[in-house]
Amino acid sequence: MAEPKQKGFLVLEDNSVFSGFSFGFNSGNSFSGEVVFNTGMVGYPESFTDPSYKGQIITLTYPLIGNYGMPSSEKDSFGIEKFYESPKAQISGLIVSDYSFEFSHWNAEKSLRAWLVEQKIPAVYGIDTRALTKKLREKGVMLGRIIIEDKDIELEDPNKRNLVSEVSIDKPISYSSPDKNNNFGKNKNITIALVDCGAKNNILRSLLSRNVSVYKVPWDFDLFPQKNQHGFDGIVLSNGPGDPKSCKQTIQTVKKAIESKIPIFGICLGNQILALASGADTYKLKYGHRGQNQPAVLADSKRCFITSQNHGYAVDEKTLQNGWKPWFRNLNDGTNEGIIHKSGLFKSVQFHPEATPGPNDTAFLFDEFIELVEKQKVKK
Repeated sequence: MAEPKQKGFLVLEDNSVFSGFSFGFNSGNSFSGEVVFNTGMVGYPESFTDPSYKGQIITLTYPLIGNYGMPSSEKDSFGIEKFYESPKAQISGLIVSDYSFEFSHWNAEKSLRAWLVEQKIPAVYGIDTRALTKKLREKGVMLGRIIIEDKDIELEDPNKRNLVSEVSIDKPISYSSPDKNNNFGKNKNITIALVDCGAKNNILRSLLSRNVSVYKVPWDFDLFPQKNQHGFDGIVLSNGPGDPKSCKQTIQTVKKAIESKIPIFGICLGNQILALASGADTYKLKYGHRGQNQPAVLADSKRCFITSQNHGYAVDEKTLQNGWKPWFRNLNDGTNEGIIHKSGLFKSVQFHPEATPGPNDTAFLFDEFIELVEKQKVKK
C-alpha cells in the first residue's frame, strides 16, 4: 500500500519556496526557525538531539535519510542515553531529499518518521536539498518556516532568544564514576564542573569514563559564591545554541575562574564564551560549520584532524588579547577553531572532541585536560 502524500513547503525569508511532502508531525500548524545545513552522511539520531540545534530547521545534504531508523532510549551505566545526545529532539524541523519509509538496522527500534511524530517535529522530503544548500552557501543561513496544510506562521529569529536558558538544566547534578572495584581509579580526587549551556551527553560520558566526578551546573549558576571557596578542580564549558553574547552570567563566571587560575576547557559554544571572557569578540558566520567531516589544523603546524562540528558563530582572532593565541583553525575557510592562553591553563576548541556523531580523532584532548587538572591540583 502506497504511503499517503501530504504536501509540505519550506518558505525562506526571501520568499523562495521549496515544495515536497510531509513525513513528520502534522498538527495543522506550521513551524519557524533558522534554516541551516549539515553535511554529515550518518549520525542523524545524535544530531537531532544535540541541544546546539535548538531553534533550527536542519537540512541534510546527504540525499537518503531514514534507512537505518532510530535507536532505543536505552541508558548506559552512568544513566545517560546511549544513542542520543539529550532526552528529546532539539531541532525545529527537518528537510531531506529522499526519505526511506523502510528501515533496517540491528539497533533500530522504530522508524525516523514515528520518532518525529512522537517528538512533534515537522519534516518534509522531496526537497531539492542541493539547490537549497547552494542558496544558503551563497546568501547565508536564513529564517524559514515549514508549512503543512497551508497554515502559515510568522517568521521568528531564534537567535534573539536566550536559547541556552531553554536547554540548560535547572539545578546542579552530581555524577560519580565508580569502577567495578567501587573506586574512582587514578583520578579519584578530581571533580570537574561542567557548565551546561546545552551539553551533549557524550561530553558528560567522556569525563566520567576518565574516572573523575562531575558537578554539572546550569549555565547561569554561580560557581564562586565566596572567593576561593569551591568544590571543583577544573571547569568544562559545554556546547550550546545561539549567540554566545546572550550568556552574560556564564561569561562572568569564566572571568572569575580565570582570575582564580582554575583550568578551563571549552567546547564549541564554550570556545566562544572563553574568548568573550578573555576580552575577545565573536561574530556570526555566513552559514556555519555543521557535519562530521570538518578539517581542523593545529595552529602553526601541518597536523590536521577531521572533526565533528555544529556552530554558527566564531571567535574573531584579531581581537585576542595579550597572552592568548589561536590553537586550531578550520582548514576550509581559515576561521578560528580554538584558543589557548600562554599559561596553558585555559583553552578551548570550536569542534567536538567527544564526537557523536563523527570521528574520535581529538578525544585525546580530554585526557590532556584531566592531566592538566591533576598537575594544577598537586601544585596547590
